[in-house]
Parts: sequence; C-alpha cells; structure tokens
Amino acid sequence: MANSRSARERIRSNERKHVHNRGIRASVRTKVAKARRALLEGDAAPAAPEEQLRLAVSALDRAGSKGVLHPRNVARRKSRLMHLANTLLAAAAGTDQAQTAARATAVGGEKGRTARGAAKRKPAAAKTAGVGGSAARRAATAKAAATGRAAAKTAAGTAADRADGAPAKPAVAKPAARRTSSRSGTRPRSTDSDS
Repeated sequence: MANSRSARERIRSNERKHVHNRGIRASVRTKVAKARRALLEGDAAPAAPEEQLRLAVSALDRAGSKGVLHPRNVARRKSRLMHLANTLLAAAAGTDQAQTAARATAVGGEKGRTARGAAKRKPAAAKTAGVGGSAARRAATAKAAATGRAAAKTAAGTAADRADGAPAKPAVAKPAARRTSSRSGTRPRSTDSDS
C-alpha cells in the first residue's frame, strides 16, 4: 500500500485514467472493425467504406495524440487499414473472381490465414496422432511402466532362484551424486604468499 498522501492520490488518478483510456481504446477498436467490415463487404454505398475509413484513422490519430495508444501502434494499425483499402480498391476495377481473390488476400488468405502461417502449422496427419504430442507422451509413459514391471519381475525371480532360500534384499535407491560447484578445486587460488 502507498505510504504517502501523494502516492495515494496518484493511485486514484491512475485508476481514473485507466478507466477513461479503456473506453477510448474500445471505441477505436470498434471504429477500426467497422471500417474493415465496410471495406470487405463493399456492397453498400461507395462512399460508406471511405467514410468509415476516415473515422477509424481519425480515432487512431486522436488516441495517439492523447497518449492512449503508442505512436508506433497507431502507425502500424493505420498502415494495415490503408493497405487493405488500397488492395480492395485496386481489385474493384477487375472481375468478380479477381475481387474475391483480392478480398481473400487482403484479409490474410483463405479463412484468414497467411501463407507463412500455413507453413508453420503442423500437417493434418500429425494432428491425428495426438494433440500437442500427447500421444508420444502416453507411449513413453506406457513404455516406462512396462520397463518398471519387467524390472520388478526380475528382482522377484532372483529371490526365488537363490540357493539358500533366503529372501532377496530389497533394492535400495542410491543417492544422487553430489554436485560440486565449478569453482571448487578446479584451479588454485592465487595468493600473495605464492610469489
């Protein structure tokens, strides 16, 4: 908790600003989403996408100038919006098939995926084997369990095979080897008396 009066006041003012900025960020997100939707639909009045785009860029600029969003964040989001708009406007003069292809490219390819993202994803055959390698973990666990059972059977067999009939001594786990630090005993320390 804050120790001074000014620190307590600062906490209260930061909370007020946080709530205010959250509302601004939400409205910017809404305007950007509306602009993207208007650009991608393209069936409405021709002036509607440009108007939505203008409103979104204005909201981004205002949020950047007030310090709600970082200037680079604003620049990146405006650049992406304008790139989308320019791609779709350039394709608007072409055929319907060209427009559909341009829309798919503008939003990141088929189903919103980029070519780079598709290369990073696992192929479908790998997914059937198990999600996230869980099948491999299950196989390794089963193998370890089988190995443990085999070792237990071997230990039981040695007790029965003893000539004197005495029970076998239980296996005792050896303590782990002690680790030494990399400095201990590796090189002699230089002292003034050695000279």
